[in-house]
Amino acid sequence: MLPRGLTGRIVLAFAGLAAALLLAVAATLFLVLHQLHQNEIEDSLSRQVATVIVTLSREPAAQWDATLTDTGTSIAGDGGYILVQNPNGAIRVLAGNPSSLAVPPNTAGVTTTSDGKSFVFVSASRNTANARTIVFALPDRSVQLALGDLARALIIVVLVLVLVGVPVAWLLSRSLTGPMRRLADAAAELPAASGETRPLPLEGPTEVKALTERFNVMAHELASTRMEETQLLANLRHDLRTPLTSIGGFAEAIADGTASGDRAITAARTIADEAQRLERLVGELGVVERLGQGPAALRPEALDAAALLADAAARFESRAGGLGVAIEVAGTTAGEPDLAFTGDRLAAERILQNLIENALSAVPAGGHVWLRAAPLRVPGRRPGISMSVTDDGPGFPPGTAERVFERFFRADPSRTGSGSGLGLAIVRELARAHGGEAWAENVAPHGARVTVLLPISPAIGGVTERAE
Repeated sequence: MLPRGLTGRIVLAFAGLAAALLLAVAATLFLVLHQLHQNEIEDSLSRQVATVIVTLSREPAAQWDATLTDTGTSIAGDGGYILVQNPNGAIRVLAGNPSSLAVPPNTAGVTTTSDGKSFVFVSASRNTANARTIVFALPDRSVQLALGDLARALIIVVLVLVLVGVPVAWLLSRSLTGPMRRLADAAAELPAASGETRPLPLEGPTEVKALTERFNVMAHELASTRMEETQLLANLRHDLRTPLTSIGGFAEAIADGTASGDRAITAARTIADEAQRLERLVGELGVVERLGQGPAALRPEALDAAALLADAAARFESRAGGLGVAIEVAGTTAGEPDLAFTGDRLAAERILQNLIENALSAVPAGGHVWLRAAPLRVPGRRPGISMSVTDDGPGFPPGTAERVFERFFRADPSRTGSGSGLGLAIVRELARAHGGEAWAENVAPHGARVTVLLPISPAIGGVTERAE
């Protein structure tokens, strides 16, 4: 069973690797040492055989057995033996006590007797010493000698592995567990954290750095979301308090008879206006909620930008007339490109509604609001249709043309009035959900323009629900 902790698993991995390395080193060393000791025994016997052959060549044949017997005394003492095969094939034992009598066909090597013992042997050439074959054999102790040398070598190898492997395993474990422990601690603190969080240092291996970087991004987005939620609640309290106070006060006045006649009519209208204001706020919050689903919240269909502008102008004609503001739609002329595109109708209508409401809140009586649609190509984007709303109001305050698309941002009360601060933010998010964009700018000599680019063929995936 694997250890539960990462450190334990790293140590276990190093231990397994060290064991495999030891086995490989031990097997290799054993084969090498075994062969070396066999060769050493064989070389020792070869020297003795060479000495004996030289001695025998100087002596009469009658003294050869005595000389071989004297030489075999030391060999027999080491557990070996000496055999002599006469020219007639008879084999005699001159030293030692082998369990079987056999002359190997080779001149050197390893032979095994009938009792299973291994001997290293060297035999003299059959063409020497009067055609006699002399075999010198010593017990093959190369295995025991190799194991002894291997044990001493493995002690050194184990010490090296411990002295090198343990620090390396510790450093590797620390490089992994340290950043991951910080990640775990930071993740545990996220639910209770408030405000901006400090990013964790990018340390450790590449994968851990990538994980830490993604965590930092997630923590930043979570902090931003919490700040938006806090701001949302604060704005909701502010935006709801005024209409609810008005509705409650005028309703109470009507109920107790304080407001009667024309005053009752005025109170009723105020209640209706504030109720519509609350309805708009709830509608905008509903759009914000559905925008969290991204493109999946949109249902594309064939649309005509000119028709959308005309319908939007018609819906706001009465309200604009009451404010003393003129709404004009720039018409198309013969030969101009088609203004058809594919998009979500409710989303496009919401975009125009928010833009016109924002313009009407900024334009004083006697002002103008112009609606225009035209083909537009922007480098790096697909061909699209631009729909712009221009007014001759005070314009955006300097440095706020980009920030006006932030949720709840209110740079100038003259351009937001009693709005929630969500209108332009919803415009940009709906445009981006189509694969488009929205931007704001001031126009000369005074006024502002907000333009929305919607691709002719937007990148909208499968859709299951309309945006409201």
